Amino acid sequence: MKAVTLFADWKPRPGFQLGAKDIEGKLSYLGSKVWCNPRIEMVEKEVPVPGPTEVLIEVKACGICGSDVHMLQSDEQGYIFYPGLTAFPCTLGHEFSGVVAEAGPEAFNKRTGKRFLPGEAVCAEEMMWCAQCRPCADGLPNHCERLQEIGFSIDGAYARYIRMDARYLWSIEAFRPIYGEEKMFLLGSLVEPSSVAYNAVIVRGGGVLPGESVLIMGSGPVGIAACAELRRAGAAKVIISEPSRSRREMALALGATHAIDPAAGDVPGAVLDITEGMGVKIILEATGLPSVVWPDIEKIIWEGRQLNATVVLVARADDRIIMNGEVFQVRRANVVGAQGHSGHGIFPNVINSMADGMDMTPLITKKITLEETAEHIKLLQTNREQVKITVLPR
Repeated sequence: MKAVTLFADWKPRPGFQLGAKDIEGKLSYLGSKVWCNPRIEMVEKEVPVPGPTEVLIEVKACGICGSDVHMLQSDEQGYIFYPGLTAFPCTLGHEFSGVVAEAGPEAFNKRTGKRFLPGEAVCAEEMMWCAQCRPCADGLPNHCERLQEIGFSIDGAYARYIRMDARYLWSIEAFRPIYGEEKMFLLGSLVEPSSVAYNAVIVRGGGVLPGESVLIMGSGPVGIAACAELRRAGAAKVIISEPSRSRREMALALGATHAIDPAAGDVPGAVLDITEGMGVKIILEATGLPSVVWPDIEKIIWEGRQLNATVVLVARADDRIIMNGEVFQVRRANVVGAQGHSGHGIFPNVINSMADGMDMTPLITKKITLEETAEHIKLLQTNREQVKITVLPR
């Protein structure tokens, strides 16, 4: 089978010291510090054979993520933008859905307790957790000490088939009677990014009480999904800050109540005007440019009347923030990080929300073939009009 695979050269930056879990020449938890000259090739690979607890999945849809874009994108020295866990060469793609083609004898569906059967529609977590380390034991598998990730350090879903352990799979059969055969797989490929948003604003951000207001900075797929989820959770004012008009309009269609163009001027003033001087309970930093937007974040917290606001950092970026501690001390505010999506019932809750009518498929602005994947990953480095481009392997 053909697989869209990223290659890069191992070339640690001068002065960079490998971490305890890094593997010389193969794997790093700080990808932008070691990987240079990224390029994509279409590679021929064998169809994997599932083990006793594993499932072979025929991929029906797989979304291009900003992480894919940043793994292929490089700076002036040739180093990749993506700052996280990476091991190359690796087949990309982690936002996918598909059907079970073959299942091992011990590949059980954790929601039903029954074995997965051929033809069942599924989506999957992309974080491979060990279930043995302290974070896993504490119920924080997305912070597993032996973490691996499909499409980052293990072969992903830009291919016709992918093999997964059954414990990472979730049935999306509940979508079938509501959305139909074709649309259900498109929606299934959006469960993973929507789960990243859910973890960020509901789990790490603490969610909202009905009537509270929130600010989402950046309307990529995660930012827009956060709008939909917070609106369903009861937020009265869901404010999106985004320079792209088409993305602002999409966010408004999927849950945002107010939209701000940060290129037009005073974001803090607009937020405080919309909230009548109160400010917001949650600020989601989903731009990937935290040092750029941080002055606005602090001004909103400082000048608003809202105490106990929480800033959630969800976009991955090799960037540093200069933070005024006085703002957060006096206003009793918090800054938290959000990584991934596993645990806390996140995947089933997102699937249940979608089955209850939270249709996120308008996020998909273009559908492409497997052969077109590389050129569209490059396109997304500069094109802000496309929101989610989805690969449909054939």
